[in-house]
Amino acid sequence: MEVCTVCLVTVLSPRPDLWTLDPDVLHLNHGSYGAVPRRTQELMAALRTEMDANPMLWFRTVAGRLTTSRLELASYLQVDPAGFALVPNASAGVTAALQTLPIPAGSRIVLTDHAYGAVRYAAERFAKARGAELVNVVIPLEADDKTVVSLIADHLDHASVLIVDQITSGTAKVFPIDGLVAAAHERGVPIVVDGAHAPALIDAPAAAGADFWTGNFHKWPAAPRATAGLVVAEKWRSATMPLIVSWSEYDERLPERFDMQGTYDYIPWIAAPESLRVLSDLDWPTRRAQLTTLVEEGARVLAKALGTGVAEVGRPPATMRLVELPSSVDLTDGEALKIRVSRELKAEITFTGYAERKFIRLSAHAYNSLKDYETLSARLPALL
Repeated sequence: MEVCTVCLVTVLSPRPDLWTLDPDVLHLNHGSYGAVPRRTQELMAALRTEMDANPMLWFRTVAGRLTTSRLELASYLQVDPAGFALVPNASAGVTAALQTLPIPAGSRIVLTDHAYGAVRYAAERFAKARGAELVNVVIPLEADDKTVVSLIADHLDHASVLIVDQITSGTAKVFPIDGLVAAAHERGVPIVVDGAHAPALIDAPAAAGADFWTGNFHKWPAAPRATAGLVVAEKWRSATMPLIVSWSEYDERLPERFDMQGTYDYIPWIAAPESLRVLSDLDWPTRRAQLTTLVEEGARVLAKALGTGVAEVGRPPATMRLVELPSSVDLTDGEALKIRVSRELKAEITFTGYAERKFIRLSAHAYNSLKDYETLSARLPALL
């Protein structure tokens, strides 16, 4: 079915005015570092002024502010606040989970070939330190939910932990978390869910029943960077410790134990709920559905310009799509190519790959319009 692009542009009403992004740049990679709304930036600036006016007073009162913010973020995720802690990013959440779990020598740490690089490095570190085997499960890009669960379940014998993505970063694929939680627990295996991209893209994203779930607020909820959450099942809460040993007492409850990390910059954590209010004012569920239509059409336009196609990934997330790159494109130094695109085309995109295939991973947020993708499609082929 053809998309009515005129209808799309009319319905979407992009809101770049809510951000401070450079209007001369095509911002099409929200999925990496996000973008903080103007209102949240203004709140952060006011908080920073207050902090620097009287640092002693600030640090005497910061705990109460953190509690207020943390409770709002837990409510947004619809999780038990007693099991919700603030962490800088999802990678830190996964590392805290692996630090907590018993991983005996000779056991298996199981993850997939879609795992985020930093998470894979963490798994490698713990496998080496504990004398465990790292098992990498190959999941075809087009695999459906039943196949994903079956392939992973086949590797859970002797596993001490399963680490899975909720939405994969490099391949923009949604994994069947409910089925994976059930499969792991049927075999007595704890499961750690890397939900880095899940907040704001999946309703109530913190996977029910997972031993650990962690997700970033700086991506789709557009909160300040270095803001993420860790949700811990009740059985693991007393043993879960922050990665930094600071003044928090070990006999405090889980959330407070993670709150106070010495002279850490707490302003992003305190300001994060303001970004959630910006999304609420945008009627985010409706906006997200519109963004799905937008990114699908944008990906189709770009694929046509490149003479390729939009990758089939089984179940794509709401606001990201993979566009195939021509086979002639050399991604040996993908970072250098990204820099060229940024400098010469005034466009921010990201390249990724899977099983010898090469892609552009496109994103869409409330500041984007169809014109952004059309402009990229007009400029990019000549550079490639």
